[in-house]
Amino acid sequence: MPPAVRFGVNYTPSEGWFHHWLDFDLDSVRADLDAIAALGLDHIRVFPLWPYFQPNRTLIRPRAVDQLLALADAAAERGLDVNVDGLQGHLSSFDFLPAWTRTWHRRNLFTAEDVVDGQAAYLRTLAAALADRPNFLGMTLGNEINQFAAGPHPDPDRITADEAERWLVRLLAACAEGAPGRTHLHASYDAAWYQEDQPFTPAHSARLGAVTAVHSWVFNGTAQRHGRDSVPAEHHAAYLVELSKAWAEEPDRPVWLQEVGAPAPLVPAEHAAAFTEATVGNALDCPDLWGITWWCSHDVSRGLADFPELEYTLGLLTNDRRPKDLARVLAASAREPHPAPDVRGTALVVPADPVRRPRCAPGGPVFDAFFRLVADGVRPTTVLDTRADDKEHLAARGITETVTPDQVLPTPRGGTRS
Repeated sequence: MPPAVRFGVNYTPSEGWFHHWLDFDLDSVRADLDAIAALGLDHIRVFPLWPYFQPNRTLIRPRAVDQLLALADAAAERGLDVNVDGLQGHLSSFDFLPAWTRTWHRRNLFTAEDVVDGQAAYLRTLAAALADRPNFLGMTLGNEINQFAAGPHPDPDRITADEAERWLVRLLAACAEGAPGRTHLHASYDAAWYQEDQPFTPAHSARLGAVTAVHSWVFNGTAQRHGRDSVPAEHHAAYLVELSKAWAEEPDRPVWLQEVGAPAPLVPAEHAAAFTEATVGNALDCPDLWGITWWCSHDVSRGLADFPELEYTLGLLTNDRRPKDLARVLAASAREPHPAPDVRGTALVVPADPVRRPRCAPGGPVFDAFFRLVADGVRPTTVLDTRADDKEHLAARGITETVTPDQVLPTPRGGTRS
C-alpha cells in the first residue's frame, strides 16, 4: 500500500502572528496546537523569523532555538509532526531579512560568501537542534525565497540560474549535515514555474531536495480570468502538482502541496468551504502526492496593521481559535482513507526551456490546454518536449499518449496556429 497522504497546516500563531517569537508564550502555542490537533491534522509547518533567530551573522540566539524546540515538543505531545522553514524571509507581504544583509551591509543573499556561510551555519544549527526529535520531518530552506531573486520584488538580489542552483545545493547540504536522513527541501512561489526571468527554475524545484514543493494561489490571475468555481481555479493546485512532474528525474518523486488557501475576495467566505473541498479532492487525484498543508492555521489579528486584506481571513480557525467551515471540510478529508489514484496516461507536452515558462502560466497555451483536457474529462499530466519521444521515460511514468497544446486548443479564425 502507498503511504497515506499527509494533511497539515502552516502554523500562524493566533497571538502576535510570527512576532510571537519576541514574546514567546508556550501556553498560547499549546492552545493553538490543541485547536489544530482537534481537526485531525498530522503536521505543521513552522516559521522562525530569521532576524529574530540570527540578528548577527555570528550570533544564533540559543534562547530562540530553545523556544523552537519547545514548540516542536508541544506539537509532539499532540501527535503533530513538524517541518521548519529556516530563512524567513518573506511572509504575507512582509520581508524579514537581518540587518547584516541590508542597507550599509548590503550583500547578495545568494552569492556573497560570508552571507551564505552565515545562512548555512543557521540552517545547520536549527537542523541539529531538532535532529533527535522523532516528530521532526526536516527543514525547508525558506519560504518562497525565490521572490528575492527577481521582480516583481522592488529590490531583488539578482542571480543566474547556475548561481541559484549552487546556493540551493550548498544550503540543502547544510541541513543534511545538521540532521542526516530527514526530509529537507526548498520551496518557491509559482514564478519558478511561470516567470521567464526567474532564476529559480522548475528543474531546481523538481530535482533538488527530498521532495518537490508547490505553492498554489489562484490570485495569480487564475481566479481573475476564470472565476472562483471554474475548472482552472478548482484544479490549479492539481495542475502545479502535475506540471512539476515534467521536470522530475524519478518517475515517482513525491510532490508536496505545501501551501494552498482560499483567498478572499476572489474566493468569498461563503464559498471557501466548497473551494477547499474541490481543491483538495482534485489534488488527491494526483499520484505521488506527499501531502497537503493548508495556508494557514489561524486568522491574522485585526489588531495588527498593514497586512493585505486577504491575509486577515485565510485561517482554518478564527483568531480566537474557532474552526470555520473550510476547517471542517479539511478535517473530514484528513479522516477519510484515500486510495492511490490511477496513473495519468495522457501527457501534455510542455517546453523544457525556462525562457518559455510563460506558456505554462495563466493565459498561456499550456495552461489553457491542460484545463481544456480536464474539462473534457481527461486526467492529464505533463512531459517535457525533450522527452516526449523517449519511450523508456514515458513507459516508466505510465504515459500512453502525448498531446501538444496545438492539438488541444482550437485554431484561431482566419489562419493556422503558429
